[in-house]
Parts: sequence; structure tokens; C-alpha cells
Amino acid sequence: MKRVAAIDCGTNSIRLLVADADPATGELKDLDRRMQIVRLGQGVDRTGRLAPEALERTFAACREYAAVIKGLGAEQVRFVATSASRDAENRDDFVRGVVDILGVEPEVITGDQEAEFSFNGATKELLGRADLERPFLVVDIGGGSTEFVLGADSVRAARSVDVGCVRMTERHLVHGGEISDPPTEGQIAAIKADVATALDRAEETVPLREAATLVGLAGSVTTVAAIALGLDRYESEAIHHSRISLARVREITGRLLSSTHAERAAIPVVHPGRVDVIAAGALVLLSIMERTGAAEVVVSEHDILDGIAHKVAEDMEDKKDKD
Repeated sequence: MKRVAAIDCGTNSIRLLVADADPATGELKDLDRRMQIVRLGQGVDRTGRLAPEALERTFAACREYAAVIKGLGAEQVRFVATSASRDAENRDDFVRGVVDILGVEPEVITGDQEAEFSFNGATKELLGRADLERPFLVVDIGGGSTEFVLGADSVRAARSVDVGCVRMTERHLVHGGEISDPPTEGQIAAIKADVATALDRAEETVPLREAATLVGLAGSVTTVAAIALGLDRYESEAIHHSRISLARVREITGRLLSSTHAERAAIPVVHPGRVDVIAAGALVLLSIMERTGAAEVVVSEHDILDGIAHKVAEDMEDKKDKD
């Protein structure tokens, strides 16, 4: 077993997994899994730059994670940065700050790399399930982008498109610095049109409608699942591998789009950092399900973090064999 640490820094959140990984069997034993909403991508779609306050929130989380990693004695750390830091003009400031705090350089991976990590992390546990048909379509709805990956035992096709819960919220629901509360019919239509265009682009590469099982990842999906399950608090074990019907996703999306900030904040499973973006995230999920014809979504708590951790362990084993 290799003790490894994986960090996934996206547009909305930064997450840490420290785990013992067996590269031979694919077994992964969590030691610490945590998340903070830092909104690194705040304003990036409009300004093209990472805001100073967003960088400081992210660096504060990195300092906390560095202490956890040191305390658990991880042998190897890999830091993967996704959409927001790919797009930003001042990404060098971000890279320098992470290196100073964690001693590793963040890898600003491509959308296709992001998709492959997500697929491997989400499907390792599902491959032996007789009740789930293949191929899988793994959909990772992030803050700035959404990844689509189709495959059975391995990746067959992948595409990343620039729609996510933060990007759609900032692009269509913010006017004069304020978020529409609730959004208007016109604003909702604008998001739907953006997502439809993105799905057209995704379908140029990934045959979305060939999927037998839709697997949904990341905070928008898991939050919708938690609401659907009627949970009083966020319970990862209950959410992991839950199956949420199209009708239920449509109902919850309608509820979120017609609610005020206060009403969304009163839902106990909605993280405070997701209150303003969950409606757009749910609408992205619903649009995907309608486009693919999926009757349900299988929700996974295992995603890009797990894929990164598996890859770190495999790389360590390969290096050992070569030495």
C-alpha cells in the first residue's frame, strides 16, 4: 500500500484526499477526505484573472491541507488544477503560492486529462456491478467546466466543455453585482441555450446517447442527490451510488430555480458556498439527462480525486520497478 495525497483545485472548491492505495488491486482506503469552497474562479469568466481575495482563500485552504498531509505522512503529493487556473492570465501567481505552501507545483491539466482521471476514479468500483449496463457516461459538473467521458473498461471518448455552475451563474444570473433571486424565465432560457450549445460540442466527440448508464460526479450532482434523498445533513455514504430518477431531478431543479437565496440556504444539505450556484448546477444536470435520454443518474462520491490517487500510486510502483 502506498500512502498518497491528491488535491483537486477547481473553479469553486478545493478538495483533499489522503489515502492508502494498492496499485495492484486498485483498492483505495481513505484516511482523510475534505473540501472547502474557495471560489478560485470568482470573476474569471469576466476579467480573465484570478482575484486576489480568491487566491488568498485558496492559499489558506492549502495551508490547512499541508498540515494534514504532513500529519498523516503521505509519501507523495499530486496537485491538479482545473478550469479556472487554465483560463487565468495571472496563473503564475497561483502556481508560486501553491509551491511555497505545499512544495509541489500544481499541474494545470487539460480537459481531456481531467476527464480521464474522473472516469477512472468513478468507475473502478462499478466495473463488477451486474445491475449496471455499459458503456458508462461519466459526467463531472464542475464550477467552470463539465467533462464527459464514455467508456466501458477504459476511456473511449472524452470532451470538456466550458459550462459549469459558477460560470453559468456569473454569466447569466449576475447583474450589477447582484444575483437574480430567483432567476427570470429569460435568464433560465439563456442558461439552457448555453448548455445546449455545449452539449452539441460535446457530441462532436462523445456519442452521448450511446451511454447505458449515466454516472454523475461533483458537488452539484451530490447536492441534488442529497435533496432527493431527503437527508437532514450531508451523508456521503448514503449519497454514494444512490440512483436519482429524471423526474426527481426535474422536480428539484424547478424548486431550486424558483426559490430565493434564503429558501435555498435553508435546505440543510446545501453547503453555504453552493447556495448561489446550485440552481444553475442542477439545470446543467437536468439538461444532460434530457439530452442523453437517461432515466436516472448514478451518483458517485468517488471522482477525479480518486483517479489522481490511483495514478500517484501506480507511478510510484512503476518507479520502484525501474529502480
